[in-house]
Amino acid sequence: MISTDICIIGAGPVGLFAVFEAGLLKMRCHLIDTLPQVGGQLSEIYPHKPIYDIPGYPEIKAQDLIDRLMEQIAPFEPGFTLGERVESLEKQDDGSFIVGTNDGSKVHCQVVVIAGGLGCFEPRKPEIDGLLNFEGKGVEYMVKNPENFRDKRVILAGGGDSALDWTIFLSDIAERVTLIHRGDTFRGAPDSAEKVHELANKGKIDLILQSNLLSVSGNGKLKEVSFTGRDQIKKSIETDYLIPLFGLSPKLGPIAGWGLNIDKSAIQVDTFDYSTNVERIYAIGDINTYPGKLKLILCGFHEAALMVQSAFKYVYPDQKLSFKYTTVYGVNAF
Repeated sequence: MISTDICIIGAGPVGLFAVFEAGLLKMRCHLIDTLPQVGGQLSEIYPHKPIYDIPGYPEIKAQDLIDRLMEQIAPFEPGFTLGERVESLEKQDDGSFIVGTNDGSKVHCQVVVIAGGLGCFEPRKPEIDGLLNFEGKGVEYMVKNPENFRDKRVILAGGGDSALDWTIFLSDIAERVTLIHRGDTFRGAPDSAEKVHELANKGKIDLILQSNLLSVSGNGKLKEVSFTGRDQIKKSIETDYLIPLFGLSPKLGPIAGWGLNIDKSAIQVDTFDYSTNVERIYAIGDINTYPGKLKLILCGFHEAALMVQSAFKYVYPDQKLSFKYTTVYGVNAF
């Protein structure tokens, strides 16, 4: 059995940063993730996607951010159990927990931190005739390697940040990029939406608004996408790839049975310290919810910092927490 101070469920960016904050207070961490590598969605779904709202980085690719976080927490020597799903939680007489996985791994800890992003997630698939027949044959739900689309005709569908960001990024890689959106306005960042309109005005991409996807067709491989436009007339475009980006469908899995207060697949927390209604269990990052919640990585970093201050009392019940700025500790203290 693995013994640690804090067991973090989820090895995405917020879970990784929690290791750093805990390490500053001399608390050991062990992370469990169902994915075979660290990084969560950033590594699994869009490792090459540029991120613009991380302090100190005007732009950084998702995987590069994970690499920097791993470098930052290396001095604290966290443990990892990857490729395994958390299945059980057993509370002990002293208030601690034993966390169990589907492969039989067990982690004994004083505190559990749920940093599972959207939980067990899968892409939301639109109802389009023939879509399932072309999965992996021209229909993709994520962009893992942008080079796969170099000099190809690509149609993206959606109105959120992912659709906007990948439209901008692929406009310099693909032969032709078309963005289809069923509305007139976008849900993504206004700055990204403005860039997409500028690309369309310059003729670098095709932007089709107020349109709905109808069907896909081809002979063993995707060849054509059909849709209705503003005039409700059916039209078709030849393409090599269709990438529907309609978000992810979150599933909490076994965590949903732990007695936590849950609202629409998100865990309710107290914003004082991001604790749940179950003592010694915290939730940080996209998996939690509270009034005014913003699903941003930097917000998850803030939540992690406050969480460890509260968790300290369970790991060191006989000590008084004396927090100092990180510059006081010095590199050698790590």
